[in-house]
Amino acid sequence: MAESKTSLRKPVFTKVEQLRPGTSGHTLTVKVVSTKMVLQKGRADGPQVRQMRIAECLVGDETGMIIFTARNDQVDLMKEGSTVIFRNAKIDMFKGSMRLAVDKWGRVEVTEPAEFTVKEDNNLSLIEYELVNVVEE
Repeated sequence: MAESKTSLRKPVFTKVEQLRPGTSGHTLTVKVVSTKMVLQKGRADGPQVRQMRIAECLVGDETGMIIFTARNDQVDLMKEGSTVIFRNAKIDMFKGSMRLAVDKWGRVEVTEPAEFTVKEDNNLSLIEYELVNVVEE
């Protein structure tokens, strides 16, 4: 019998050090090193319950670290020391440096604690990229 075509492909896990500007569709397992709330707008008791929360979370694996921008419900999952899996994550550029983000097409899920130790001396968000326009001769 032929296999059904709907079988899910096993995701290929990306390591933090492999992340590059302008890429997307990453699945990563990372540990949350730290979380810092950077924006909290909207009141829960107001007429609209449209709260906007953004936190910058330093996450990493055994190859390096990067800043993950957590939005709204994602913020609650990003507890320091927990291990999370990002599915279909993408790289956003912010002031010339890489940030990891998961939009509505992706998912953030808390998972079992990972065995690895985060490599803290390789923070990819500290590398500045310059936008270079290549002119074809």
